[in-house]
Amino acid sequence: MTRLAGKNALITGSARGIGRAFARAYIDQGARVCIADIDFDRAQQTAQDLGPNAIAVKLDVTKQDSIDAAVAQTIATFGQIDILINNAALFTAAPIVDVDRDDYQRVFDINVSGTLFMMQAVARHMIDRGIRGKIINMASQAGRRGEALVSVYCATKAAVISLTQSAGLNLIQHGINVNAISPGVVDGEHWTGVDAFFAKLENKPLGQKKQEVGAAVPYGRMGTAQDLTGMAVFLASEEAEYIVAQTYNVDGGNWMS
Repeated sequence: MTRLAGKNALITGSARGIGRAFARAYIDQGARVCIADIDFDRAQQTAQDLGPNAIAVKLDVTKQDSIDAAVAQTIATFGQIDILINNAALFTAAPIVDVDRDDYQRVFDINVSGTLFMMQAVARHMIDRGIRGKIINMASQAGRRGEALVSVYCATKAAVISLTQSAGLNLIQHGINVNAISPGVVDGEHWTGVDAFFAKLENKPLGQKKQEVGAAVPYGRMGTAQDLTGMAVFLASEEAEYIVAQTYNVDGGNWMS
């Protein structure tokens, strides 16, 4: 079954982890995919691993010229962009009294500004070409509620949910569906870094926080990148045509909304 046959997707932060899993799933469903990542060497390797329907571009979502160049390069290669996934993100953690202004700004620049201005650049292209496109933002269960040590990251993901609602309501008049996916705790490189933050802040051995959060998931385990691919394919497909401005939890039952 090729639910995305003939579609062209740009996925940010897709050289590894969840973004790479999305790229693999999209190619399996008939799409061509641009692996857009700040780590260009790894993006090139990922594109090579995924085969002829993948290309790599260097992308720093905090820089407008980099966004514009990545979008232009994807269009030049594929002809147009039908799907955007805003997956690039950065995690941070600290007690409120220790939040560093530079760290705060860096995380907001990537998670919020990066999401907004990638949406803007791709939406302009879609509107200009009359493309009935799909934009998928990556939120998080952290955007659904606060956490004592994760104020900045939680705030950025709450902002992504809000941006998804506003952009969805604004862009549907052009036939562009904007929705989001809210993962829970997903095993992989990302959570290795998250675990290291908590090991330091909560004085726990490496790996303990990861075990704790995995055991607390109602489903019985942490998620995997592959657990998210079904929703990513669905939201990009024609089956999701009437879905606008929504954020879907894919988290093993961690959060109900």
